[in-house]
Amino acid sequence: MAPQGLDDPDKDAPDGAPAAPARKRPKPGERRVQILQALATMLEQPDADRITTAALAARLSVSEAALYRHFASKAQMFEALIEFIEQSIFTLANQIAEREADPTVQIQRILSMVLQFAEKNPGMTRVIVGDVLVFEHERLSARMNQFLDRLESLLRQSYKALAEARGSMSPTVDAQVGASLAVSFVLGRLQRFARTGFKRSPTEHLASTLQHLFMA
Repeated sequence: MAPQGLDDPDKDAPDGAPAAPARKRPKPGERRVQILQALATMLEQPDADRITTAALAARLSVSEAALYRHFASKAQMFEALIEFIEQSIFTLANQIAEREADPTVQIQRILSMVLQFAEKNPGMTRVIVGDVLVFEHERLSARMNQFLDRLESLLRQSYKALAEARGSMSPTVDAQVGASLAVSFVLGRLQRFARTGFKRSPTEHLASTLQHLFMA
């Protein structure tokens, strides 16, 4: 026998018992968010195979057609995740740059913020390092490369200010080297985080590591 209240929603409920609540439809935009959250959660499985729309639909208990009512393709879903990464990181990075006059502090806090973001969002980490984009549309990898170039450009400004404050004879070159090293460091930490199944924290010994690598 089916549980009471589920076998026939039109049937009167027993005396004193509340009627079974009607199943609520997601609010506008809510299903889209649910899809992205499910995709990000699936990306947190370090040994997961290539994610298919069928698997994603099954996780949400909806049809693939339901997914395509919100996204024209899986590539668009990944683009939405990338957009979230871009907005989250650059909004915070710009705030740091505006609030901190000391370029050394700017660099430390921006790098720490990126690594902390990745630690809190393991699935997004795999998007940043690109391993889950290998079999997807090439424009996704290109966009993540643009993200990293933009991060390096932002850091270059802080490194140039630092070099000038230290009286460098070649602040532009020093800034290019410093920013390139910083982004390489971040990528290395994120790749290790993903490769170890998210066991090695990207913020491990971070303060002392930043001091040794960038502030000598």
